[in-house]
Amino acid sequence: MDTQSKLDILSRDAQYDLSCACGTKNPQEHRKRNTAGSGWLYPTTTVSGGPGIMLKTLMGNRCANDCKYCPLRNDQDFRPVALAPKEMASFFHEFQSKRPLIGLFLSSAVLGCAEKTMEMLTDTARILRNSYRYRGYIHLKVIPGSSKESIDEALKYASALSLNIEAPGEQHFSKLSESKNYVQDILQPLTYIASQTAKGSRYERVHTSSQFIVGASDELDKEILLYTSRLYQELHMGRLYFSAYQKGLGDQSLPGEQKQYQHSQLELFDLGQVDETDHASLTREHRLYQADWLLRKYGFSYEEMIFTEEGNLSLTKDPKLVWAQANPQYFPLSVKRSPKEALLRVPGLGPTYVGRIVSHRRMAPLSCLEDLKLPFSVLEKARPFLTI
Repeated sequence: MDTQSKLDILSRDAQYDLSCACGTKNPQEHRKRNTAGSGWLYPTTTVSGGPGIMLKTLMGNRCANDCKYCPLRNDQDFRPVALAPKEMASFFHEFQSKRPLIGLFLSSAVLGCAEKTMEMLTDTARILRNSYRYRGYIHLKVIPGSSKESIDEALKYASALSLNIEAPGEQHFSKLSESKNYVQDILQPLTYIASQTAKGSRYERVHTSSQFIVGASDELDKEILLYTSRLYQELHMGRLYFSAYQKGLGDQSLPGEQKQYQHSQLELFDLGQVDETDHASLTREHRLYQADWLLRKYGFSYEEMIFTEEGNLSLTKDPKLVWAQANPQYFPLSVKRSPKEALLRVPGLGPTYVGRIVSHRRMAPLSCLEDLKLPFSVLEKARPFLTI
């Protein structure tokens, strides 16, 4: 089998790792679950905010682990495919010379053991750096249970490292896998990565991230966001992702296989041609991304998050609107005098529009909200919470 045929299979399997799968209303940015051919070309966003293409694939798909949410788990029967490090590096180099990419995202099923798999991932990056003099972006997925030595080796060549936390706590994690240990295989490597990439450290330049599998267990949003807050505060994680569990792909014993959503809970924006259960799970994922932005960019704390009686975020309202409606004493805010940090708490206003408001009021007097020249939909959402 030639390299491109292998990539077509392995990248299709890599689509099950759907970081930021629905966290946008732009259909072009939705991650496709059944991409046919050239699925290894992965749409993403550049540092400047524009669109870009990354090559994303697995090194191999025959996994030794038993992750019950994953269709590549060890009890499944399918054709095993693997790429050698030289093969992967050569293909990327040749393709990059014909069509510029913003980088390479390498992950893998556990091929025998964590150390062997990490060696394959790191060898690919090393060949690209040393033999092909590639200086662009390389993201390596750290295998659960990896040793400090293998992580150190990966840090030499990677622009970014990630290791999926998968679940908020050992109780939920145990429902996803019986072969992995939450503390030894997940938390300890995450903590070590954080120590090696901390500010002032040798590998401070390496970006770090992790990901939750949402809905495979019976975890609550408040549990996910508590862990999210702690990962940002204690491990200084660069970014966290939320991947909605895809019902029907995992073991039937998973709580996520039994979960049902009421039609009234579903969000109203278009997520494409998905069934009702997928629609609800993707809406939930979207709400978690919105809450994550509040924690990372808008100055909110975990204690300010508002959950339903069951402990989840509302599926029908975004979390900032829920907070604003629960805190009427905070509003209305004066667009002439309120500081940037306060305006960021207004529903509908993000950093871009708040920056526009601050700039506008420095240059010209404001007599009404329309003077802000905000898009109509933004202004109408923000209007109940603003005054001149």
